[in-house]
Amino acid sequence: MMAYSEDHIALAAEYALGTLNADERAQVESLMSVDKDFTAVVEAWQLRLGVLNQMVGSVEPRPEVWEKIRTAAGLSEPQAPLVLPETSQRTNATSEAVAPTAAPDNSNIIQLAAKVRRWRSIATLATAIAAALVAMLAVGAYQPDLLPDAIRPKPRTQLVEVKTPSAPAPAPAQYVAVLQKDGGSPAFILTVDGATKNFTVRKVGAQPEPGKSYELWIVSDKLQRPRSLGVIGSNDFTVRPVLSAYDPEVVNQATYAVTVEPEGGSPTGVATGPIVFTGKLVETVPSAAKGR
Repeated sequence: MMAYSEDHIALAAEYALGTLNADERAQVESLMSVDKDFTAVVEAWQLRLGVLNQMVGSVEPRPEVWEKIRTAAGLSEPQAPLVLPETSQRTNATSEAVAPTAAPDNSNIIQLAAKVRRWRSIATLATAIAAALVAMLAVGAYQPDLLPDAIRPKPRTQLVEVKTPSAPAPAPAQYVAVLQKDGGSPAFILTVDGATKNFTVRKVGAQPEPGKSYELWIVSDKLQRPRSLGVIGSNDFTVRPVLSAYDPEVVNQATYAVTVEPEGGSPTGVATGPIVFTGKLVETVPSAAKGR
């Protein structure tokens, strides 16, 4: 698109606004018929000003308004013939005709006045557009239903993802066995976690024997022979994870026995010393899923 002067742009804006006289409108329309780019400029102004037209409803003037317009334009009665004033010539004593004075050139004044009028129209137009935009923004923010459908803001749909907190994992069951001899005082307490199969041996009443070690065994008819679960340490608590290698049914139904072995445990992997304490697991804390 070619670059147009400020006068061309003002002319296009006034044409869209409808403030040009008949000759100026004819000039614009002639230019539009041969210049597509200038036509696009005019159509752009018409599109901008169309918003103002949508916001203002049409109002039919009262009949007396038309009568006043006709009277002001001299159309209410036949126009009187135009009479030119008589001209007289001045003669001086020498009967020489005075040469007529040349009429001043008012073309620059007319062009300047036209430019001033155009820029005033553009200033008024810009103020009106700014006011319309402010009004549309205010109406769109607080009462969008009052705007025409073409410029009404579209409703926004916002998706909100609500995350449901995951249910906590059910607490595992807890098992305990009192390892003792013939119903006597507890020597050790064996605790097994139902989820991890880790077990803890707590020393209660067992007394250490010099040069010997206590070793824990699991005994079940589902196993070919007793299996060692390791030496019970000299501290109050001994923690082992080795029960994870066994099925839950074997763990829950087995008998747990403690033997006295050489220091450090049985050297052959088979119990060599006497069985001094035994016990079976009982469920002390049921799992949360089972308790429902």
